[in-house]
Amino acid sequence: MPVTVADLVAQPELGLRLLSAGAPVDRPLSWVHVSELADPTPFLEGGELLLMTGLALDHGEAAEPYVRRLVRAGVAALGFGIGVGQDVVPAALVEAAEDAGLPLLEVPHRTPFIAISRGVSAALAADEYAAVARAATTQQELTRAALAPGAPAAVLGRLARSIGGWALLLDAVGASVEAAPRAAARRASGLQAELDRLRGMRAPASAALSDPEQTVLIQSLGTGSRTRGFLAVGRSGPLPPADRHVVNATALLLTLRMEQSRALDSATAALRAALLRLLLAGEERTVAAVAGELGQQLPKEPLHVVAVLGGEEHRSAAVDVAADAAAHEHEPLFSAELDEALVVLVSAEGPLPVRLGVLAARLRGAAIGSSRPVAWARLAEGVQQARQAAEYGRSREGGIVAFPDLAVPGLGGLLESTATRAFADALLAPLVAADRAGAGDLVRSIRVWLAHHGQWEPAAAQLKVHRHTLRKRVHRAADLLGRDLEDPGARAELWIALHPPGGD
Repeated sequence: MPVTVADLVAQPELGLRLLSAGAPVDRPLSWVHVSELADPTPFLEGGELLLMTGLALDHGEAAEPYVRRLVRAGVAALGFGIGVGQDVVPAALVEAAEDAGLPLLEVPHRTPFIAISRGVSAALAADEYAAVARAATTQQELTRAALAPGAPAAVLGRLARSIGGWALLLDAVGASVEAAPRAAARRASGLQAELDRLRGMRAPASAALSDPEQTVLIQSLGTGSRTRGFLAVGRSGPLPPADRHVVNATALLLTLRMEQSRALDSATAALRAALLRLLLAGEERTVAAVAGELGQQLPKEPLHVVAVLGGEEHRSAAVDVAADAAAHEHEPLFSAELDEALVVLVSAEGPLPVRLGVLAARLRGAAIGSSRPVAWARLAEGVQQARQAAEYGRSREGGIVAFPDLAVPGLGGLLESTATRAFADALLAPLVAADRAGAGDLVRSIRVWLAHHGQWEPAAAQLKVHRHTLRKRVHRAADLLGRDLEDPGARAELWIALHPPGGD
């Protein structure tokens, strides 16, 4: 524990007497300094016990401005040695100290200043040693927690308890992975600006955010040019050096854990790809036995298949995010590369399909698709569905595309709007020109006729014309278009041209 004025007063061998009874005496002392200068504040850093014999006051220095300067400099207490220059502490000094709330100690002539300095120095050394010992013990506990299987929640929890604050592990895009306590996860949004700055620097890099209420430290995790995540910690007040060492050690342990995980993933990538091909061939029992030998489980059917298309960095990050989600939920997961896509298999009836929804936010630039629930026997179909949904997702801005959603917008939703609009304009140009020239309401007539599947009577009734008039318009349109409108393919093209994506 740090030494305070109260601790010194409680030592009978020093014989100190507190003269400013209302002043706080529980503030930690940073050091003991002796000075007879009228203004010693340029040589002080704050938190000191300043010792003097009153020579400055003997030379006409007023007590009140002297005490005011000490308080502004952050002096923790003032000790006045009697029996050298003055037999008693000046009343003006006592009054000024009481008014300013500065602890004022009377130091008897029998107590040398060096005895006070030695006592405080010994207490500070003991406190520093205790802090180092605590830090060493904490680092050992953190190491054991980092070596344990599962998510890094235990590491974050031990770190938060050690510093008396909170700890937050974020992924490469700044989303919360683990938080201790859980409520600390909401702090992630307020750190994004600093995370963006650190992301542009070579890892590891750090930043400190301090205000009168709290101190926050952020460290990027990773080696080389790639940042794999961030560690953020905070507590009220300053963070002592020993606690900063603990934070640094935790960042190193988390980085090692991540890099070891990546090395292991790289080493087993070929094996996982081979196992996925066996699963696609219907060898689920064989793969389950191999997974069991590796201490893993395959997810239970029905399966939810996710496909991630993108660069190697996107696929690698997806593995990390999916593994973190699986560890957090204590659910089995299987992932492997297949034809430059990452395939992730989870149980459709567990919590992981919802948890994997964060992939879209964390993998900017990647295309992600998911399948319908499928049995192991239909895994190949599920992988195809997920990949088709991901391919469609390449033309969309973010989000995970579910295979069932592909049918919702209809055929028009699958067509590229700019190209389809150009096709429509080119195909319908002769009809539009004829309508402008007064040759008949051809465009509207063809649209209504197609909507009635080529039936003359209902189409003519809707247009309020005779069926023979409609027949003449359709034949005229066929001549202008150079197409046989009895051909289903020609009708389909004309329907798309009349109903382009984003059209009326």
